[in-house]
Amino acid sequence: MKQNKSQSEAKQLDRVRDVILQAKEKAYQETDTEPEPELTSKVEWPVHCTVGPGLEGAIAAETKIGYVNGTKGTLIYRGYDLFDLCAYSTFEETSYLLLHGRLPTGTELARFQNLLRRKMVIPRTQRLLFSFPVEEMAPMAALRLGVNLMRQKQTFRDKDPLLEEISSSIAADEDSIPMETPPTGEERPIFEFTGHTADKPSTASPGTLSSEEIESCYNLLGGVASVAGTIGRIREGRLPVEPLPDLSFAGNYLYMLTGRRPTPLEERIMDVSLILHADHGMNASTFAAMVVASTLSDIYFAIGSGVAALSGPLHGGANVEVVQVLEEIGGPENVSEWYQKAREQKRKVPGFGHRVYKAYDPRARILGPLAGMLAENNEEIQPIYATAKKLEEEVVSVLGSTKKVFPNVDFYSGIVYRSMGIPEHLYTTIFAVSRVAGWCARVLEYLDHNRIFRPRAIYTGTLHEEYLPVDQRSPGGQTE
Repeated sequence: MKQNKSQSEAKQLDRVRDVILQAKEKAYQETDTEPEPELTSKVEWPVHCTVGPGLEGAIAAETKIGYVNGTKGTLIYRGYDLFDLCAYSTFEETSYLLLHGRLPTGTELARFQNLLRRKMVIPRTQRLLFSFPVEEMAPMAALRLGVNLMRQKQTFRDKDPLLEEISSSIAADEDSIPMETPPTGEERPIFEFTGHTADKPSTASPGTLSSEEIESCYNLLGGVASVAGTIGRIREGRLPVEPLPDLSFAGNYLYMLTGRRPTPLEERIMDVSLILHADHGMNASTFAAMVVASTLSDIYFAIGSGVAALSGPLHGGANVEVVQVLEEIGGPENVSEWYQKAREQKRKVPGFGHRVYKAYDPRARILGPLAGMLAENNEEIQPIYATAKKLEEEVVSVLGSTKKVFPNVDFYSGIVYRSMGIPEHLYTTIFAVSRVAGWCARVLEYLDHNRIFRPRAIYTGTLHEEYLPVDQRSPGGQTE
């Protein structure tokens, strides 16, 4: 009986791989655009580009980590197609790839898996977290707090001798003067890149690290997952649990979050979900992390900034809205009427459209059929999934060919998480747990040739205002 069950589980896992490869085949059949040469070639600084509000279109850095082709609907990590990584790789292997620039050997992967499992054990940080009213905090706020508490216990960056040493680093604003004071400066900007890695002071506690060390990235990978799991447990009035030696990173994350050992299918689909979210270009949270790191601040503060940016409703959390809308619709038979009213009211349907993709989001191509697999044996999820499929059909039939609006990663991810018994308020923390890999990789890459971010703003206010004493001023700025 046990052997039959193992064979059945193996077939399920093979099916996961097969549906991902089928999604890849469909994606490449529907699009044939080659990578954009202007975004995949060697950069010659300075770059001339068209910039929109919010720095849209600006080129701020060069990278070898990830590439989003919005027209083709593909996503690349370090040269590897996302579909292939999801079909054959694991989150641990993908994280190693992002951080180190290559896939690990078998021995390296085994060591890395064991290392991350150990990094998930953070009792000192958990004890500190218990001293705060986590059950009353928004989960992403608690996660930001947890990252800061990890920093207090795992680094020595705030020691006084170290602060004095860092203060002698080059002031990066100084080397921007030539480009900001024409014509007295140089004819072309002179870019001076600098990095800084701190030596460990003699007063530092044993076991603490400089935050720029790769070991700090490992701490964050394992620790943020552990903090997220602890937050979920605290909010349910339960104590945190430690990782199990025979589970993967994804399996242990699910176990530490729910207290229930996941099924092999749940473990594998969570693994795929983490791979899907690990990196995605210069999005808001990645940019936030890089901006903070560029000041030579601290990688914990940088990752905390990424968490902060991700907590905004315009960046993370749309999958919660999707699930709520699907429940509001009430079933696939109600979709047509609901969508017609939504169009009349000019209501935005969450989970559709993307700032970059003008083709079907490759992450949604993968999560859609995986959500269907989980729904097959879950009567609670089946009507939600059926409603989602019908809503996709309706929206794409109206907006797909004309507006290039298709499901994005958030449309099906909430259904996947609901199927695993994860509460809605924790969905965005899953995003953060995964994205730590990409944040850390991009921060380390940028620090190798660091230049503090310093965009300009165009001033549109008044000039030459006359200063009036307070007794001569009137409400509304009108002068007497």
